[in-house]
Amino acid sequence: MSILVGKDTKLLVQGIGNFGRFHADRSVAYGTQVVGAVHPSRAGQTEVFEGETDHSGVPGRGDTYRAEVPIFFSVKEAVEATGANASVVFVPAPFAADAIMEAAEAGLPLVICITEGIPIMDMVRVKRYLADKPTRLIGPNCPGVITPHECRIGIMPGYIHRAGRIGVVSRSGTLTYEAVHQLTQNGLGQTTAVGIGGDPVNGTNFVDVLKMFNDDPQTEGVIMIGEIGGTAEEDAAAWIASNMQKPVAGFIAGTTAPKGKRMGHAGAIISGGKGTAADKIAALEAAGVVIAPTPTDMGAAMMAAMQKAALV
Repeated sequence: MSILVGKDTKLLVQGIGNFGRFHADRSVAYGTQVVGAVHPSRAGQTEVFEGETDHSGVPGRGDTYRAEVPIFFSVKEAVEATGANASVVFVPAPFAADAIMEAAEAGLPLVICITEGIPIMDMVRVKRYLADKPTRLIGPNCPGVITPHECRIGIMPGYIHRAGRIGVVSRSGTLTYEAVHQLTQNGLGQTTAVGIGGDPVNGTNFVDVLKMFNDDPQTEGVIMIGEIGGTAEEDAAAWIASNMQKPVAGFIAGTTAPKGKRMGHAGAIISGGKGTAADKIAALEAAGVVIAPTPTDMGAAMMAAMQKAALV
């Protein structure tokens, strides 16, 4: 099993410009079912993806791929024609909020927004709109979601992933890749890797994903990667302490960050004396999470957590 995405995911691409096309192509190469795209000015056309596959080490798959993907005027039209059950948003920031809401209005259960730089007030509007909808939003400003050898949505490099036992949830794209690589090198592999994004207003938080991993029988442990700013990690620590039945390792980025200065992500800022790395690390350690002191120790921390639980 896995969470959020898998072999049955039928993906719709919202925004098929140069960036969207490149990563849609990489998803097709990985074996993802990309069933349609939305671009009003190109409606009626077909996008052809072909080349060499991108799922190294997976038996039983050919070395080349070809897919002809129809382009639609609207999400509603695309869903009705293709049966899509997920979308990925590559729409530019000024229009991305409307793209997310259009996907929800069309009834898509999962929307993954890669777009960076969406205004906070636009995302507040999106959150209010989604409050009574069955749509789950991942992101924005996230690297996406990948279930190894089954489905890749977003911008993660597929070749570093291997099917395995560990769930990954992270606010940082780059650190997600580093953690995945270390897990692969250590022979633990991944069930699903989820990038929730680094913006202050997002659709899915750590607790949401931890609950899914806790309920997934294939996931035996979880690595959680946080950073300064907000209280998402402290909220996760409280939930882990009361509910988590599987070992958790973690890393918090920003231990040397100065107060009041944004560090990379829009949500990575210490303000009012809250959101420091030290506070987050203390809360997670109190909940029994094994903390990696540096990014290069994430795989080792996960291995230590698994050993502590007698799972390796």
